[in-house]
Amino acid sequence: MTHDIRAQLRFLSISAQKVRLVVDLVRGKNAVQAMEILRFAPQNAALPVGKLLASAVSNAEENFGVSRDDLFVAKIFADEAPTRKWRRFGARGRFKPVLRRSSHVTVVLREREIA
Repeated sequence: MTHDIRAQLRFLSISAQKVRLVVDLVRGKNAVQAMEILRFAPQNAALPVGKLLASAVSNAEENFGVSRDDLFVAKIFADEAPTRKWRRFGARGRFKPVLRRSSHVTVVLREREIA
């Protein structure tokens, strides 16, 4: 019987659009291989997503007794979190809105079926 091992990262202060570029690199990959890809990815979002994946792998080992070599990234996605609205003051008494976007990242690991 296979378990879905989930881990969530909430309120990451990087926009979901930028996180999705990193998340797409590792979807469907072996968990160990995915962690190596994230370790060397140049994007800023690679560090928190890598930490999330490492957390999910260690949860699988500790709580379910699954070897990290048998795991793969079944699902991984980034959703939008609340946007903080900021204002910068501009010329002639106007103000320029600044949107500080954030995201929620979820990873689901599964044990690879041995046929």
